[in-house]
Amino acid sequence: MKDLKLNKRKKLKSNRRKQEKQPRDWKKSFHCMLRIGIASGSGFLLASGALLTAQMLLESGYFGVDQIRVEQQVRVSEGDILDASDIKIGDSLFDLELHMIGRKIEEHPWIARAEVERSFPDQVVIRVVERQARAIIDLDYLYYVDREGIAFKMLESGDELDYPVITGIDRQYLLDHPDQTQNSLDLALSLMAQLEQRKLFNLDDVSEIHYDQQEGLIIHTRIGGVPVRMGKEGFHAKLGRLEAIYDDLEPRLLALKYIDLNVTDRVIVKVDVKRTAGRS
Repeated sequence: MKDLKLNKRKKLKSNRRKQEKQPRDWKKSFHCMLRIGIASGSGFLLASGALLTAQMLLESGYFGVDQIRVEQQVRVSEGDILDASDIKIGDSLFDLELHMIGRKIEEHPWIARAEVERSFPDQVVIRVVERQARAIIDLDYLYYVDREGIAFKMLESGDELDYPVITGIDRQYLLDHPDQTQNSLDLALSLMAQLEQRKLFNLDDVSEIHYDQQEGLIIHTRIGGVPVRMGKEGFHAKLGRLEAIYDDLEPRLLALKYIDLNVTDRVIVKVDVKRTAGRS
């Protein structure tokens, strides 16, 4: 029994790895720590220097607004846009709320969109997209309508009046039925786009576009104010039929009561007996 125990102890001892204690290389460790310390210190110094430099530049007014450039404006004066922006020379570029400034500029009735950008180190660029009037709508007061069918500005003294007038939609109907109103305006603008492509009878020959909920669109000729019933669809074909006989109709417009294009493949012309009698 003793021999077995002794042999077992010998085997256990022989299986253990003898570890020799190695001396630590303090010089190598010191150099490693020194490099880490220098790198950390340099990073800290660089960050501190950058912050200090930025603070000095800000306090010195280096990023102060020195020039405001307005681009793409035609109708609206540069002065009106600058007044709306409320940007002052000397304001810090970093203090400007660009989105809010753009929104303030868009409050001008003729400005559809405004983009405001910083141009370092000392400039601000304002780019605008102006509205284009396409028609005038009678909503108890007269308003300009743009290409998107938006009534955007009430007419004032001196404003240009040489646009077709859209009637038949009152202000209360607009407030109560905005979607239907938009559809009506889109229909009128669609007809105007068709008229612009015509040669014999085009937008210059139209003084008024009237919208009726039942009949659709009724345009009035500039000469004589003759109603031309257009309905709600098929404008291209209807205008084609009208142009086919317009050379004969034009000299007689003052004697006509109405023109109806809503009957397929026909043009119905009604003579105004009273006008004819008056001329004779």
